[in-house]
Amino acid sequence: MSIEVNNESGVQVDEAQLVTLSRFIFERLYIHPQAELSILLVDEPAMEKLHIELMDEPGATDVLSVPMDELTPGTPDKPTPQGMLGDIAICPQVAEVQARNAGHTTQEEMLLLATHGILHLLGYDHAEPEEKEEMFSLQRELLSSFLGKDAPMETMQ
Repeated sequence: MSIEVNNESGVQVDEAQLVTLSRFIFERLYIHPQAELSILLVDEPAMEKLHIELMDEPGATDVLSVPMDELTPGTPDKPTPQGMLGDIAICPQVAEVQARNAGHTTQEEMLLLATHGILHLLGYDHAEPEEKEEMFSLQRELLSSFLGKDAPMETMQ
């Protein structure tokens, strides 16, 4: 399992916990143990640039996902094939503001955003109400199991 974290944000983040969370999600969703994931932590100007390039939307956002091999969750009998899951970009500065507004820690917000980003890489979306319910329910379930307590309140819509 190759999970790489590159912190270019200038903010100290518990990178090891992001890797541990990612491994946990890979195991729970039967992602091939050799699947590759890259997590990039960037500051607000870099995130705004990515947001414009990828989504054609101005302003820094909290998390962006760029899927590579279009992998989807596996099953106990048929795990996801080996491949490149993709890249996630997270902005700790945006996460800090969202966490403060939601009443939980910045690290909890970072874990929430990483979970959200991984689910996007696996094909989940929240454009439609049914999709949102499925994705956010799974997000809460995974994060609650990982944390051993209720997951923090979602800060993204």
